[in-house]
Amino acid sequence: MPGWLHVGLASLYNVRMRLLAHPFILYLLVLAFGAIIGSFLSMLVYRLPIMLKRRWEEDCEALTARHKTPGRRETFNLALPASHCPHCEAPLGWMENIPLIGFIALGGRCRHCHTRIPLRYFLIELITTVAAGFSLARFGATPMGILAFIASACLIALTFIDLEEQLLPDAITLPLLWLGLLANVGGLFTSLEAAVIGAASGYLFLWLIYHAFRLLTGKEGMGFGDFKLFAAAGAWIGWELLPVLLLLASLVGAITGLALIALKRHGRGTPIPFGPYLAGAFWLALFYGHPLLFTYLRLAHGH
Repeated sequence: MPGWLHVGLASLYNVRMRLLAHPFILYLLVLAFGAIIGSFLSMLVYRLPIMLKRRWEEDCEALTARHKTPGRRETFNLALPASHCPHCEAPLGWMENIPLIGFIALGGRCRHCHTRIPLRYFLIELITTVAAGFSLARFGATPMGILAFIASACLIALTFIDLEEQLLPDAITLPLLWLGLLANVGGLFTSLEAAVIGAASGYLFLWLIYHAFRLLTGKEGMGFGDFKLFAAAGAWIGWELLPVLLLLASLVGAITGLALIALKRHGRGTPIPFGPYLAGAFWLALFYGHPLLFTYLRLAHGH
């Protein structure tokens, strides 16, 4: 091992040991990091669907007007344009960009036009901060804790995108799936065999349900993004927990759907995204999979 790498690893180990000796400081740092990632996710939830729609429009234009010169569009990605108010387009100051604190300090309104800032920005930052704390509390300052937080961040982004756009982007679901398989090469959350079978069976099971439902009703009951998210869950937690995950997601989804219809928030023909319920059940299974499985088996056997 090169000398510089050995020194670097030794320094990281010393920092880790000092932080472990002062858990309060460690939690503060982790929560602050979670808030920063939450700020990034709130931007990702807003911008990624727009970026994907623009790409699809450009692809359609390229196919339907091959000999026309495409019009130039302003650059729009995760970095540009800089953060600004979506209503008056005024750039945000440094205080407004501070996760959680900026929203509270402004009273949830733009300081220029006084338009309400969508509450989802604050919620995403808050939930991500809490998820960072949960990851540390459940798995400690370990590779499992880091990976669990990464999975949590992906699930938070997918949940809010699906709620607003009814879309589960491949740009998040597929990396989440592959990361789950890589994490379990060393058997961190389950065995590699269970992870591979879980990924394959998770996708195929929902794929079969989708086609059976379409043949029987002529309608599409779910999207392909749901298949990929369920496959990602199988890659992280293994095939054994997938029935519990699906049962939990379906039960909560059905209860929520009936409640929304009863409250007249949704019409009977209005589609309700399934991704948020899959994501929530996925998170519970990742953090508390074995207690959930034991509870499910006890209920199934009447004990």
